[in-house]
Amino acid sequence: MAVLASDIEALIRESFPDAKITVVGDDGVHFSAEVIDESFRGKNRVQQQRAVMAALKGKMDGSNGEIHALGLTTKAPD
Repeated sequence: MAVLASDIEALIRESFPDAKITVVGDDGVHFSAEVIDESFRGKNRVQQQRAVMAALKGKMDGSNGEIHALGLTTKAPD
């Protein structure tokens, strides 16, 4: 079953309700996302990206994941 960019945004938004989230991708398996949230302040990039990956609730786990690739940019607001 193909995943929509809006599905990914909704999953991320559950964990980051006040974030600015942009997700693009139209083939159902390859996506790019930018997540800007205050909760990232003081965290390194790995910590930020792990938090977002946790929000995806296993959608990228192993060969059974519904999302094949996700380019991810995370940061705190300027």
